[in-house]
Amino acid sequence: MSPSDAVSPGDAVSPSDAVSPGDAVSRDNAAEAAAVRILVVDDHPIWRDAAARTLTEGGYSVVGAAGTGAQAGRVALATRPDVVLLDLNLPDLPGAEVTRQLLAALPAVRVLILSASGERQDVLDAVTAGASGYLLKSAEPAELIDAVRSTAAGHAVFTPGLAGLVLGEYRRLAQAGEIGEQTSGRQPGQPITPKLTERETEVLRLVATGLTYPQIAERLTLSPRTVQNHVQNTLSKLQLHNKAQLVRYALEQGVKLD
Repeated sequence: MSPSDAVSPGDAVSPSDAVSPGDAVSRDNAAEAAAVRILVVDDHPIWRDAAARTLTEGGYSVVGAAGTGAQAGRVALATRPDVVLLDLNLPDLPGAEVTRQLLAALPAVRVLILSASGERQDVLDAVTAGASGYLLKSAEPAELIDAVRSTAAGHAVFTPGLAGLVLGEYRRLAQAGEIGEQTSGRQPGQPITPKLTERETEVLRLVATGLTYPQIAERLTLSPRTVQNHVQNTLSKLQLHNKAQLVRYALEQGVKLD
């Protein structure tokens, strides 16, 4: 550096050049979004391209796109996405079946349904297959970006009104004894109720009500990391893969949510 390039005491950074706390938060959010890898699956090129463009503009890394269920499986194995944005109505396979196949091949992946259908059975089939959330295509771009962020963080995401439908239906089926081991991740013949600690049971109940880790931590006077550890221990004991399966397990076992 030449003497003319040196910064003198009088050359202090002006307020307009300084990084504000808000800028730092924005950069952190941008870095967090960029680390999330997304696969977009829809057989309609216009919808597929629009969703990919929205997410890219939102700072996410769209690592692939597919127009059929079979193609989705191949691209997912090649790109290893964190979140798959999946349409239910594909030309070769039902979206629920694609969801099951994706989770069987990549247990850590999270599937967010983006569909034009808000039909009760479509929603229930998707959730039963293991989808982490269900968003209607009428959602605004900002809603899609927020939904992907929440899904990547491990939260269940639903278009307003659909969450109540899902919980209400699972409560009804659980009370009627019409849902069983096939939706909880266990194989027939395995022990049905592994021993959970009192704290794990309490965290399970709060997870099933839809609370986030920070909300549960505040409710139980714990750190979010401790809550996360309890959830991971519970998943391991129950041989489940994600929070969506954990919610189904709680409902199947009649865990009191109120």
